[in-house]
Amino acid sequence: MTKAKHIYVVDDDDEIRTLLKSYLEKHQFTVFTAESGEAFLADFDPNQHIDLVILDIMLPGQDGFSVCRGLREQSQVPVIMLTANSDEMDRIIGLEIGADDYLAKPFNPRELLARMKAILRRMEQIEVSEHHHANEAHRFYHFADFTLDTLSRELHYADEKESLSGADYNLLMLFLKNPGEVLTREHIAENTRGRDSTPLDRFIDVHVSRLRHRLREDARHPQLIKTVRGQGYILTASVNALDHVN
Repeated sequence: MTKAKHIYVVDDDDEIRTLLKSYLEKHQFTVFTAESGEAFLADFDPNQHIDLVILDIMLPGQDGFSVCRGLREQSQVPVIMLTANSDEMDRIIGLEIGADDYLAKPFNPRELLARMKAILRRMEQIEVSEHHHANEAHRFYHFADFTLDTLSRELHYADEKESLSGADYNLLMLFLKNPGEVLTREHIAENTRGRDSTPLDRFIDVHVSRLRHRLREDARHPQLIKTVRGQGYILTASVNALDHVN
């Protein structure tokens, strides 16, 4: 990372905000803070260059889930959610509404830093890939009834289109570059999160489920991304890389 990355910390705990701001600034990040979801959304500008948001779930007033939904309506900036609840459901809901990762409180700042760097590396790789596509052929990937525009990160279906978050874009691109190949959960975790998946980590399953939903799959009988029991997942559709679309 050659230039300072801009991080926004949203947490109502003064001690945590102060700790993270000090710790991250020591690691050459530029840090902004907000003590509530309302204050963050009021201050956030999609045109402002924010590289990553650290968002607490248990905020007073508008909680982290609601804030994440509001954020996703205007930006695909990566989000790491913090939860003090040991219930896995909080984590699953966060991932389903567009968070890129989660971390349970109390946490070691070093682990948070490692997860941040993994996400930021992945985002930089996407930018390099987008630059590559901007200068070479194959801006578009067509599969089944869908077309992915790698520059705008928009998924087109019939007359509809939707922007993909960094996490969803990463996962879809991984499948599109490996059609017909079984991708293990470990391979998906390493290539989308920059770290291994643990046996109890449901991130990959939730993430695949979220992508299936975007692809309008039947949850009980998915046809595009199928589960290979005991192995992983496979994209069954053929993929055509195109210079342009009609």
